[in-house]
Amino acid sequence: MWRKLAGQSREPGHFANRQPAISQPAKVCSQKVAMRALNLFATALLAVPAFGQAYLAGNWTPLRHEDQAERGQGPELGDYLGLPINDAARLRADSWSASRMTLPEQQCRVHSVTYIYRGPNHLRIWEEKDALQQVVAIKNYISTYEQTRTIWMDGRPHPSEYAPHTFMGFSTGEWQGDILTVTTTHIKQGFVRRNGLVQSDLATMVEHFIRHGNILTHVSVVTDPVYTTEPLIKSEDFELDELDQGSWLWPCEPVEEITNRKKTDVPHYLPGANPYLTEFSDHFHVSQQAIRGGAETMYPEYQAKLKAPGGPPPPASGDPPAPRPRAAAADIEVLPVQGNVYLIATRSGNITVQTGPTGVLMVDTGTAALSEKVLAAVRKLSGKPLRYIVNTHLHPDHTGGNETLARYGGAEDVRNIRNTPGDLEGQIVKILAHDNVLQRMNNPPPGQPEIPFVSQPGDTYFGASKDLFFNGESIQLLHQPVAHTDGDTMVYFRRSDVISAGDILVTDSYPVIDLSNGGGLQGIIDGLNRLLDLAIPEHHEEGGTYIIPGHGRICDEFDVLEYRDMVTIIRDRIQDMIRKGMTLEQVKAARPTRDYDPQYGVNRDTFVEAAYKSLTKTK
Repeated sequence: MWRKLAGQSREPGHFANRQPAISQPAKVCSQKVAMRALNLFATALLAVPAFGQAYLAGNWTPLRHEDQAERGQGPELGDYLGLPINDAARLRADSWSASRMTLPEQQCRVHSVTYIYRGPNHLRIWEEKDALQQVVAIKNYISTYEQTRTIWMDGRPHPSEYAPHTFMGFSTGEWQGDILTVTTTHIKQGFVRRNGLVQSDLATMVEHFIRHGNILTHVSVVTDPVYTTEPLIKSEDFELDELDQGSWLWPCEPVEEITNRKKTDVPHYLPGANPYLTEFSDHFHVSQQAIRGGAETMYPEYQAKLKAPGGPPPPASGDPPAPRPRAAAADIEVLPVQGNVYLIATRSGNITVQTGPTGVLMVDTGTAALSEKVLAAVRKLSGKPLRYIVNTHLHPDHTGGNETLARYGGAEDVRNIRNTPGDLEGQIVKILAHDNVLQRMNNPPPGQPEIPFVSQPGDTYFGASKDLFFNGESIQLLHQPVAHTDGDTMVYFRRSDVISAGDILVTDSYPVIDLSNGGGLQGIIDGLNRLLDLAIPEHHEEGGTYIIPGHGRICDEFDVLEYRDMVTIIRDRIQDMIRKGMTLEQVKAARPTRDYDPQYGVNRDTFVEAAYKSLTKTK
């Protein structure tokens, strides 16, 4: 069986040397017959499953004899034994508080596909076929959190890196003999163990579904570049349930469990303050070094280290280096988001486009270098005129294309007042922004180039919001003060249920806090909490309202929640260090971001410095 998992198969031409000698005329005739037979055989192959494929359809119930305690009531706090984790994963789990699960946004969170098969669940599998009876997809319905998973069998590619992640991910399958092998990407963050150990949303998974009579074995191999040093391999068994005795529904509705807690609080322990991390070691008399986990604790040879005088050595760090800045690329991608809203995604920043019968509205325009490509993409989306450009803030990675796009929309270098009511309104694109953006564009710092008049907002607002109605949709421009800058605008497309967040939310780095342009750490957190107030998930913390970040992939409420929690936890750590009198250099050396650095650490030092200065109100 495991040779099949490794992809070993009989080589082509295995029987070639067993053919008898054939005369030339007979050989030609034989070749014609063989070609006809081959065509018939190929046609038959298209109509029936490949030899050896197993039939997985049916209702399955789990056999929980493996890891029963972990799969039932849950593991002990601090028990990381046997898992190939690094120091970043340890710190993140050490900081985790079970009270965090009482947050309304956490109560209905789904076990991601890397974990859900281990829970108390019932599994239904069936095939979906096309008109020619070819299997297009193998479907899984998992009763826990009412999850329907699609494993595509038609060879389609995996989505763009900017596409949303889901708890079940995006899966493609192929048969290797009688084993179904599945590759899954685009997975939301989930648990490795329900005591704070997490799998990042950069993890990928390969699975093998193996049927032996009435027993189905599921083997998963999870690779997480953020929190593990080696692939994590787990297996579970299911038994065919011919009587269909399972409970198939898992309704969940969040409630207010703790009434006297601020809505914006995130329960967690400061580093070194979790009082429960030694309970497992004390109760089971296992050395502290061993329960900290690490790849070495997975192997039999580790037993000898446990018996050595003084116990095993502390586990290796295993932390990967922080990600490096990604080079700018000339490629752009266009993705439908929801309703009549699209994302034009680039390495240098995201652009939101709304189309409809009245025209085109853009949120940000990208860099000047990409402006012609962006314009071409906009023209493919709609042949209608460009009517509005909304700038979320003043930085050139979001406003550099203003000039090219504005000129396409009819803007001029000099704004002439005409005596025809509505003339300008109907013919020339409007650039909208908060007034702070205009003021800063008009007064660039010394040494910075002046912003062309045609690129500047000609229509600004001063207060908390500005309302539009365009393409049959209500649109709100929401000012978020002292966040990424002092002129940030989030754009809420109410009918499409999409929010363009600007750089208040990014998924590929820590927040960028531009102190010189009025930004602040608490404003970032306030903006993230505001997004959580606006977003409503469709089902079990997934879908519903989609949020387009300033950089990175499309998000929903759960993604914003995890990012908000991360920024809040780091703020609390830095505040605690400031209260202890630590200097900026001491705070940097203490690495308050260590558990998040493998994923977001591309701007670690500048983020910590800006956060420290923002909290101490120093320059």
